[in-house]
Parts: sequence; C-alpha cells; structure tokens
Amino acid sequence: MNPKEILDHLIGFPTISAESNLDLIGWIEDYLRDLGFSLRRIEDSTGKKAGLFARIGPDLPGGIMLSAHSDVVPVSGQDWSYQPFRLSERSGRLYGRGTADMKGYLACMLRAAAAASKARLKEQLKLVVSYDEEVGCKGIAEMMPALVPLMQRPRLCIVGEPTSMQIATGHKGKASYRATCTGETGHSAMAPRYRNALHLGADFIGVLRALQVDLSASGAQDTGYDVPCSTVHAGRMAGGTALNIIPDLCHIDYEIRHLAADPLAPLEARLEEAADRIGHVNIEKTGAYPGLEVDPGSTEVQLLRALLPEPKMTKVGFGTEAGHFRSAGIPTLVCGPGNMNQGHKPDEFIEISELEACDRMMDHLVEELAG
Repeated sequence: MNPKEILDHLIGFPTISAESNLDLIGWIEDYLRDLGFSLRRIEDSTGKKAGLFARIGPDLPGGIMLSAHSDVVPVSGQDWSYQPFRLSERSGRLYGRGTADMKGYLACMLRAAAAASKARLKEQLKLVVSYDEEVGCKGIAEMMPALVPLMQRPRLCIVGEPTSMQIATGHKGKASYRATCTGETGHSAMAPRYRNALHLGADFIGVLRALQVDLSASGAQDTGYDVPCSTVHAGRMAGGTALNIIPDLCHIDYEIRHLAADPLAPLEARLEEAADRIGHVNIEKTGAYPGLEVDPGSTEVQLLRALLPEPKMTKVGFGTEAGHFRSAGIPTLVCGPGNMNQGHKPDEFIEISELEACDRMMDHLVEELAG
C-alpha cells in the first residue's frame, strides 16, 4: 500500500485521546507482523490503550528509529466540511482528523516498514507508536520503562510531528499545574468578614502575569522561536456558586513553557513563595514533559540532513515526545510532513506533496540502513 491508502485506514480509527486506540494498534500489528517485524505491545494501566514497539533487521545496537503518536484531538464543537474520520481528497490535499498531526507521518512510517522488509538491512529499523500524546505526552512517559531496554540506543530517532519536513532541533519544555485557593463561605452582605477564594485566585493570577513580564524583559531569549522567551499561561479559573455567597474554593489551571536556558525549578520556587505569601493557596503539579535542545552541528543532525534534499533548520513552539527520548539518551530530532497550522482545527489536512517528500526521506533512510 502507498501512504495514501495506509492513511485512509488510519483516519478511519477515531483515536481521540479520551477513547481507546486498541483497534488501530491491532491493525498496525497485523500489518507489521505480515512484513516480518518483531513486535512488543505496551499496554497502559487500564488495558484500554496501548503503544507498540517494532523492529526488523539484524539484532545489533544502533539503527534508526521512527516515532509517532496514535491519538488525535477531539472534533466536537468544530464545524467540518468533510467527515473527520473518513479520508477526503481535494485539490492536492487530504482531509481528515489527524492527517497533519500526525497520522500522515505514521502512514509514511508504515510504508517505509514495507520497503525495509524487502531490503537487506545491515542495521535495524525500529518503530514506536504511542498513545496519549495530545494530553501532555503522558503515554510515552508511561511506556519508557518498557521501551528503554528494547530500543538499544539507535543512532537517531525521528519524531515525525509536522515541521514541513524541516529539521526541528528544539522545543520548549512544559509543566502544568493546578492552584487551589481555599476561602470561607458566607453571605455576601458580610463580605469583608470572610476570605474570598476568587480574590485569592485573582492575586495569584497577578503573580503569574508579573512572572511573564519578567521573563519577557529579562529572562532567557532564543530567537529561534516565534515567542523567544519562556511563557506562563493561566488557562482556566473556576469557583463560586452564586453571587450572594462568598466562594470558598477556586481552582486555577496554569502552565509554564520554558526554554532550556530557563530551568523550571527556580520558576516553580518563585510561584510557591508567592502562594505562601498570599496564603491559603496550594499548588499541585499535574503534568510535565522535557524540552528539546540539540546542537545543529551534532552527528544526528548531520545524519538527518543527509536524508533530505534541501534541509532547513527550525525550532517549534509546540511540545513533542522528543524530549522524553532525548532524556533516555537517544539522539532525537523532530521532522515530519505537514504544518501544525493545519492541525487541531476543522478540515485538518495535509498536502499530498508533503507525504511524497516524507516518502523520499524514508527511501533514503532505508538505503542508509542497507548500507
């Protein structure tokens, strides 16, 4: 099958992060098993989701690894012109949920697997398919203990998030938090006598805004990013039951996206100190994934550059699973077809020319593994 035919199958599986991905994983297992791959399924704690590790070639360290996530963001509340879980083609574009982010790359991975199965490989081709990337890269973090002994340190891992086939050498790390502000309930006519949880929350959001001002003015800067500094963002604030009742509880969900030059710990400490100063504010860390920062002159960059016709370098503002692989000692870069501007929105699409460009890179990759 060509990538378009494979993508048609993949899009048909509605693998929204909140739902099971087992049907898709089963389809990929059957596909790869028929090609002669060795497979290892890695299930989550619920048994409703799974990741996959696969390899083919001589049982030696090294090789090249390709990695993609299987989950997609929801379509509810979006106005689609096409059926989101059925592949549609128009004017050189393929439409469907996940075409850009990132089942297009997954389709190219599987097409490369077929090519590798017919080649005389001197090194292994390794594949990783994960789950729950769209909810904070949680799946790959859960898979890592099982993956580390299986991967055997490949020379390069390519995480195929959409970069328009440019080589992304960096992205920011991210951590998410919930601040819980505890007040005292009472009648609003007696407002000054009670501690208002929403007021505490407003004070804490003021601290978040002040931290962002400082990071913009005097924090680390990296002009490789559209937003060159680390960022702080409050995404949700909830509290109160009625206008005439003093709210006794307020929740604030916020995040920090930080440059490699801005360590996370000092930023966390500053916010913890502010929470103590305000009083009755408790901070819980709800998730995190590491950033990525690779020297453009590194061996892995030179290897990937050799697989592309006119390689360009970039950094991406969104997070990926690459930081987890890098933290495990795997030389890792981000490079894939499509553009993130086309993802996470109605009528998500990928240009057929982007899939073709990715296919050409994969052909060179298989040639590299065959020596």
